[in-house]
Amino acid sequence: MAVTRPKQAQSHKSPQAFRTISEVSEILDVPAHVLRFWESKFSQLRPMKSSGGRRYYRPEDVDLLRGIRELLYVDGLTIKGVQKIFREQGQKAVMRRGREDQSTGNPAIEAEADSGDDLWSDDDLVEEIAPPAQGGTDPARIAMIRDAVRRLEAVRARILRDLSR
Repeated sequence: MAVTRPKQAQSHKSPQAFRTISEVSEILDVPAHVLRFWESKFSQLRPMKSSGGRRYYRPEDVDLLRGIRELLYVDGLTIKGVQKIFREQGQKAVMRRGREDQSTGNPAIEAEADSGDDLWSDDDLVEEIAPPAQGGTDPARIAMIRDAVRRLEAVRARILRDLSR
């Protein structure tokens, strides 16, 4: 399995359709509990809620979450740093950052980035860096390596996006 950027919606829903927390969690590759935590830290996040309390995210909510994710995970900002961006630059700046993640704006670079020509698949990387020891490979080490590869791929995508400007 190759490490990639966060997924686009895999469902057959319209791009304007509302998404559940599970769908957004899968699209952004962020656990649902983290999305709920972000709602407590960023008052700008206000998904619609059903009478039963189920969250429904509008497309602009997903863009906002994607922007927060990029600022925290790719740019390395803290929660307070992202809150400062909201105060100084506004919600639209964060949403723009979320939309930038979806597209580099350069079809040739997007095709190259999405071609599947990642340097390693997860399995190849794990075998190379952490060959199975007696009794198998340590799951915590595998998770750590996969996280490192995910971060490197995000940096690679950002570099490709910056080069296209």
